[in-house]
Amino acid sequence: MCKNCKGQPYYISTAIAYTSRKPHIGNSYEIVLTDVIARYKRLQGYDVFFQTGTDEHGQKVEKYARAEGCTPKEYVDRVSKEIRDICDVLNTSYDYFIRTTDKNHEEIVQKIFRKLYDQGDIYKGSYEGLYCTPCESFWTESQLVDGKCPDCGREVKMTKEEAYFLKLSKYQKQLEEFIESHPDFIYPESRKKEMLNNFIKPGLQDLCVSRTSFKWGIPVDFDDGHVIYVWIDALSNYITSLGYDPEKSGENYKKYWPADVHIIGKDIVRFHTIYWPIMLMALGEPLPKQVYGHPWLLFGEDKMSKSRGNVIYADDLVKLFGVDAVRYYLLSEMPFANDGSITYDTMIERFNSDLANTLGNLVNRTIAMNNKYFDGVIQSPNTKEAVDDELELICLNTVKQVDELINTFHISDSLDTILNLAKRCNKYIDETTPWILAKNDETKPRLGTVLYNLLEAIRYIAILLQPFMPDTSKAILQQMNCDISSYDSLSSFGAIKANTKVGEASPLFVRIDAEKMYEKIEAMQKESAKTEKSIEEVEKIEQITIDDFSKVDIRVGEVKDCEKVKKSKKLLKFTILDGAGERTIVSGIAQYYKPEELVGKKILFVSNLKPVKLCGVESQGMILSAENGDDLQVITVDENKQNGSRLC
Repeated sequence: MCKNCKGQPYYISTAIAYTSRKPHIGNSYEIVLTDVIARYKRLQGYDVFFQTGTDEHGQKVEKYARAEGCTPKEYVDRVSKEIRDICDVLNTSYDYFIRTTDKNHEEIVQKIFRKLYDQGDIYKGSYEGLYCTPCESFWTESQLVDGKCPDCGREVKMTKEEAYFLKLSKYQKQLEEFIESHPDFIYPESRKKEMLNNFIKPGLQDLCVSRTSFKWGIPVDFDDGHVIYVWIDALSNYITSLGYDPEKSGENYKKYWPADVHIIGKDIVRFHTIYWPIMLMALGEPLPKQVYGHPWLLFGEDKMSKSRGNVIYADDLVKLFGVDAVRYYLLSEMPFANDGSITYDTMIERFNSDLANTLGNLVNRTIAMNNKYFDGVIQSPNTKEAVDDELELICLNTVKQVDELINTFHISDSLDTILNLAKRCNKYIDETTPWILAKNDETKPRLGTVLYNLLEAIRYIAILLQPFMPDTSKAILQQMNCDISSYDSLSSFGAIKANTKVGEASPLFVRIDAEKMYEKIEAMQKESAKTEKSIEEVEKIEQITIDDFSKVDIRVGEVKDCEKVKKSKKLLKFTILDGAGERTIVSGIAQYYKPEELVGKKILFVSNLKPVKLCGVESQGMILSAENGDDLQVITVDENKQNGSRLC
């Protein structure tokens, strides 16, 4: 048991999620993983501060907002809410949700930037390099992979601009010595070796920490036109949320900093173990005790991407399977150091085998037997045998093993250990055959002992499951009518009081009919496809110059005639009066309009589009229309507009 942790501060954080889009289930793994550790530490008695939040500035957000026709603030308000809603849907117990657009965060970031500048750790220069907008990262030619961004595989563009730089090189030796003298600072070991050998020891280049090519960011308050770049802005969230101030920090900062652990994805280890520590060194502040870079959750064997059509969202999964089943799958399917995988097949399989059969069946039949054979009254365990001692020892060892595994971030293994206890309980039922013991009054005392041991073992399972599956843990204890749920109560076997009564058994997890579930999944995917716009689609929105736009000749035309194109269900053939005569335009809008509905309407069309044949009919332009949800509407103009007049 943890005797020295009562009331001890424990600060744990996730990386803050970037507000470019709604997070998919692979992004959501991190918040659930961190929640397990936070809940477990609270269970042990720690004073936990668990932080998550959103990173909301940058060129990418500015670009997405422009594409959606809204301001960057309006855009991030919406996406930040979606991210927070996902955290809530997954029943995570964060204590603080920070947004980098919070006023207090922005003010402290400006103070941090000025302090580093005033003491000579930030200087002004200019930058010319290859820039990836989605990753908001600069790269050298040698760092590219097949000429593209090594992180996301997208195109990079040569960018040159005036900028401020942080002197990483000044602190390189100090950082290297710190990492080598603190072997657990970067975890697991493979990540530490990667940082040292691939990035630090070859030599650190000074880091660009301001931009002038976009406006959506925290202004450098002493140099108009510069905004503070993501590294200082986003990474500072871990201390601004605690009330850090370069002039005078608050009590929460003094209490909780340095952080016990930052939980982050393996793709951003470099930022958190090089840039962030050097910022703290320059500020004269302690470094976090540990940074854990977790692997990714993949769809099958692929990284999730809307362009691949393999994106799964947490809220959709919760609707299909329930929140604790989703949490269980995320946590049990992610190995310690390797990428995990999610598919609907394996989710259904694990739900039925682990949750419905192993765990749910154990709890249900144990409580049901105690109600059937003893009217719900828990009996005293007076007839002990060797098999009982074995079950007791397994319960006590499970507590120790789970503690060791969680403290070393082997979350999947710790959950497997708890499930193995449930499997051992099911085996114990087969070994003791309570249904046979119930047939004879002479063996009833033995039956009472068997059921007592099972209920006590299930209590262990329920308490240990609390960080992983909080609702299920609560439901188990409620069905047992048990209020002994502290971590300390697991120090010795036998805490359940005899002569109390259990409650009524109710299925925790009802087996899934795979065929019916796939029907639900298909319907959900079709509905989602109607409204989603992928990040790849947004990236393809290419900016053009006024010269490019001037090449497009858009004019007013009158629909003289309209008819369906033979051999096509989608095409309509229009005869358009264009001011100089007639022209034919073919448009794929037959599912939205009957031919006669558009006759006589004044419409807009592109007049200088290269002619093309569609189903044997030459089309001499393109009619302009706009999407409206599931509908599509041809753009019409006032009837008084002259045919052939140009849109300008």
